Amino acid sequence: MVAIDEGASVPRDPRRFSGLAFMGGPMSANDELPWIIPALELIREAVRKDVPVLGHCLGGQLMSKAFGGVVGANPVKEIGWGEVRIADNALARAWFGEAQAFESFHWHGETFSIPPGATRLAESAHCPNQAFALGKHLGLQCHVEMTEDMVRSWVRGGAGEIRESAASPGVQAPAEIERDLKPRLDALHDVATRLYDRWTKGLSLGN
Repeated sequence: MVAIDEGASVPRDPRRFSGLAFMGGPMSANDELPWIIPALELIREAVRKDVPVLGHCLGGQLMSKAFGGVVGANPVKEIGWGEVRIADNALARAWFGEAQAFESFHWHGETFSIPPGATRLAESAHCPNQAFALGKHLGLQCHVEMTEDMVRSWVRGGAGEIRESAASPGVQAPAEIERDLKPRLDALHDVATRLYDRWTKGLSLGN
């Protein structure tokens, strides 16, 4: 774990790792933070060195930007649970199997474009780009990595943002977000396991 948002140095050589996973965060990929440019270069270098990259939310936005895509405001803010539809293409089926849709967790106000050379894998009613793949590299806008503790913690910490964004059709009230949390997460983890199983097949265990 490298906490680059807390001042840890961004690694320069991706070959030190079998793979790189970038997680979410409240900042924007367009912010002038000291670690953004080094992180983008690390992602590009990982692709050049055939080290697989995985991005969740902000991580997926960083990947898109590193690959030549654009990060900007989503039409509406998404906070809570919402359906993600799987694209009708062979690469989407390779990543997601035969499922046509699943319920995912969301928390974002910005989103990414599909970068040049990548393939769109999923979309939602409020966000046309929920996932893309570029070879063995996977970028996600939605949060498939959630746990019960994470959901409850985010709802507590983000209560003000939820209230301020309540008019958005993509934002749910805390009670709805936490309703039936365990079965929702169990189903989400089935999706995450499939994605992670495919992604980990590209890891270089010799690194």
